[in-house]
Amino acid sequence: MGQDDAALIDRFLEMMAAERGASRNTLIAYRTDLMGAGAILGGLAQATKDAIGTLAAQWANLAASSVARKASALRAFYAFLEEEGLRGDNPSIALPRPTRGRSLPKILSTAEVDRFFALIAERLAVAHPARQDLRLAALIELLYGSGLRATELVSLPRRALAADRPFLILKGKGARERLVPISDRARAAVSAWLAHVPADSPWLFPSGKSHLSRIRLYQLVKALAAAAGIAPERVSPHVLRHAFATHLLEGGADLRALQMMLGHADIGTTQIYTHVDSRRLVELVNQRHPLAAMPHHRVDGDAPAS
Repeated sequence: MGQDDAALIDRFLEMMAAERGASRNTLIAYRTDLMGAGAILGGLAQATKDAIGTLAAQWANLAASSVARKASALRAFYAFLEEEGLRGDNPSIALPRPTRGRSLPKILSTAEVDRFFALIAERLAVAHPARQDLRLAALIELLYGSGLRATELVSLPRRALAADRPFLILKGKGARERLVPISDRARAAVSAWLAHVPADSPWLFPSGKSHLSRIRLYQLVKALAAAAGIAPERVSPHVLRHAFATHLLEGGADLRALQMMLGHADIGTTQIYTHVDSRRLVELVNQRHPLAAMPHHRVDGDAPAS
């Protein structure tokens, strides 16, 4: 297993601990499974789908529960790499499929997100808002308003947002660039926060000798959820990124535009990530498709509908 694999596994397990609350035993098992697979494949980071497909034969003599656990660890690992923009594909589709279906992502309603911003607005509605509340406002506005990944957000350079430019240009794997629109609200929140950022800091969200950590961001988001009366286990930076995409899609946004804003190399990832209620899709077809304006018979066979 290469040095890159070790660093990526560390980042993945950090996410599992902070965002999903994985237990110590789960983290140890995942690390063991990932390192074992990496030893077989000669590395995980660059492994191809064909190489991943050979693992099934390597695991042939193992119990079904062990195979399911190993496959689950690798699936979660490669989904993390794809979501973070570290890979443009997900080779884990070649792994043995578990019997249970894929669970739907956690979803926050617009009303629940409104509670976050109402609480932040209440904290800022004083003569001299606390420095940590100004920072929190900037973080949440960028997370929900632009759909940034946690890593992208905490590592933003101090001068990432230009006063005359309502968007960010972020670079991902392979020097691929993507444009991320920044709302007027987010720009105002960042501007207020910048007054409290040391002029010599290279980071927009400095902390010690570096920038704010992913784990600290998770803690801040969960604390905000608890204060807003929402179960903290339902909320994370990733859930807010998902809410950004879901609520835009529900509002009629184009899936390709979302793919670009989220930084997904494969639109299939966007389709899974931006889960939308099926009733909303039916409503879109019935109201916006050209055939919707034509006379048609009702499904129950009664009179034609206009």
